[in-house]
Amino acid sequence: MKFIYGKQDWKSFERGEENCYLMTNGLGGFSSLTVIGSCGRNDHAVLMACVHSPNHRYNMIHRLEEILRIGEERIHISSQAYEMPGDREDGYLWQTEFSYEDYPQWTYLVKGVEVVRTIVLMQGENSVGISYEIRNSSGEEVSLDVYPHLQFVPKGSLLSEEQKFTVEPVCAQPVKVQDAAAEGDLGGGDVGEAGVKTAEMKGRIAANGQTLHFQTNGEFEELPLTFSENLYYAYDACDGRRETGRTAVNHRMRMSVASGESCRLWMVYGITARLPGVDEMAENMREHRKELREQADFQNETAQVLVQSAHQFISYRSSTAKQTILAGFPFFEDWGRDTMIAMVGCCLATHRYETAESILQTFMTYCRKGLMPNLFPEGKEAPGYNTVDASLLFILAVYEYYRRTQDSILVKSAYQTMKEIIDWYEKGTEYGIKMDEDGLIMAGQDYDQVTWMDVRVGEILPTPRHGKPVEINAYWYNALCIMNEFRKFYPEDEKDYALMAGKVKESFGQFWNEEAGCLKDVISGTKADNQIRCNQIWAVSLPFSVLPPQREKQVVEMVFRKLYTPYGLRTLDPADEEFHAFYGGPQLERDLAYHQGTVWVFPLGGYYLAYLKVHGYSDEAKQYVDRQLESINAALREGCIGQLPEIYDGGSPVSSKGCFAQAWSVGEILRVYDALRS
Repeated sequence: MKFIYGKQDWKSFERGEENCYLMTNGLGGFSSLTVIGSCGRNDHAVLMACVHSPNHRYNMIHRLEEILRIGEERIHISSQAYEMPGDREDGYLWQTEFSYEDYPQWTYLVKGVEVVRTIVLMQGENSVGISYEIRNSSGEEVSLDVYPHLQFVPKGSLLSEEQKFTVEPVCAQPVKVQDAAAEGDLGGGDVGEAGVKTAEMKGRIAANGQTLHFQTNGEFEELPLTFSENLYYAYDACDGRRETGRTAVNHRMRMSVASGESCRLWMVYGITARLPGVDEMAENMREHRKELREQADFQNETAQVLVQSAHQFISYRSSTAKQTILAGFPFFEDWGRDTMIAMVGCCLATHRYETAESILQTFMTYCRKGLMPNLFPEGKEAPGYNTVDASLLFILAVYEYYRRTQDSILVKSAYQTMKEIIDWYEKGTEYGIKMDEDGLIMAGQDYDQVTWMDVRVGEILPTPRHGKPVEINAYWYNALCIMNEFRKFYPEDEKDYALMAGKVKESFGQFWNEEAGCLKDVISGTKADNQIRCNQIWAVSLPFSVLPPQREKQVVEMVFRKLYTPYGLRTLDPADEEFHAFYGGPQLERDLAYHQGTVWVFPLGGYYLAYLKVHGYSDEAKQYVDRQLESINAALREGCIGQLPEIYDGGSPVSSKGCFAQAWSVGEILRVYDALRS
């Protein structure tokens, strides 16, 4: 699917910053700018390199300043907001199109000069390619000057005015080239008219312990180091984050074009000396995304887009030498809970079974006292284990993997880990996680937040959920049922999982709220018990039913009535006194709203799966869900193009918020598309 935007999508500068693209490199690095080419966030970058996968990221090239010279006139085609409105670059006024299919392209038309900018990112490398196709019908000589704005600082950090940069250019020998422009290439080597000799300029830039190599067919000029101050980030300002930034400029690339001529300027930057060509990078991206679509084998075009989006979260992890899933861009790292939820859709529904196996093997290695890590170790840091659901979700993920692959070898290798989880949960482990006498799981204590609603603001727990959370006990019941099925692979295991599951099912009746006709959110003896929240949907959507069919239908109906939106489920009933209709502002305000009504996309997958289940996966039910999913097409055009975000406002979910691309949001909707084709 090719996403195309026109001038009506940037009627103002502010409108132009509403949407951005995302390209990732499978190492934790990425490239992301708005559709008008600006940085609307600190975390936007032409090249966000990852020097130690997947979380040690450096914002190397933050943005590109581009000036088109037509005769004596200088015109910015780049766009960027500054704290002083008069300093703003308004190149968007000349922009005629933005498109994104496998990579982003911008088109500008300035007084008879057309410029097409393309940015590509290499899979498995921290390299970015930038090319400009220039067609000059102005009647005058034209030149394009490109000034890369550098930072060379860890992601989210502010560049210091004391930071030093060094530039070491090396001019290569002239080489004979073909007319790549005539062949429709992006420009992977020296580009000019057929048979003309041009020279590639190579070199490297160093600062803050990092080195960036470059190569270009343009005219390179080293410049005195200058700092560009007070870049303004509207999408950080509205969330109470640092709203201004600083960049450094120390070189310029130039290409001149005679009247009536066309040419291409290209440049490649990367953190290794061997740099791929721009054509090579573009072909790499096209072929890789095509292979993903073919492997997943979805006929639905929206599902095909989500397959490509799902891949953007999968990354290599240096500490384990295996694959992992990054929870969301631009903010989040790889977390246990998010990985186990996202993996089913992002890997299994897309037929990436080897990746799924790699992730499961990684988690088995780090299981401790029955707990899966919520945060992986970085350097000398120990893993973090503050999650009650990741371990149970691991068992569910192994089951989904086996259901699709019939790979008994993986199940056998994971059996002891799964048994360890059950044993520790039964006798009690850390963070107040323990099976009660009634067979239900208790979790959470003091300030330990261990479900996905885990916000803590100092000593304030907006959603404590200490006690017996409803979805945790639904996971627990399913884990016991799965272990009962898997005992055939380990007959010497004497634990009676069926008996334990039966007790849980009988005790689960405590969650039923007869007055509301749905499930309690938690059993804690507090007012939180009877709050209507989205967590109850997983008691229905999971493969093993802990509720009788009539009550399952009631849950689905209540969730639709109180919590459903086409873009996600509200986390709290709007009629509740604690409901927050808006998410935004300073950190405290955001955290207090995070799970108190804010719409989350990923539970929507659970809702649709539950709906299909209670309607017997009938053709009519599938047609209904398929129609409802049409709204996803609109979501894919807003925010991060081709991606699904983390959250929306609870009152009127019209603009994506939080992470503009969230793994479990994409994964859970892919699970629904997978169910629709079965």
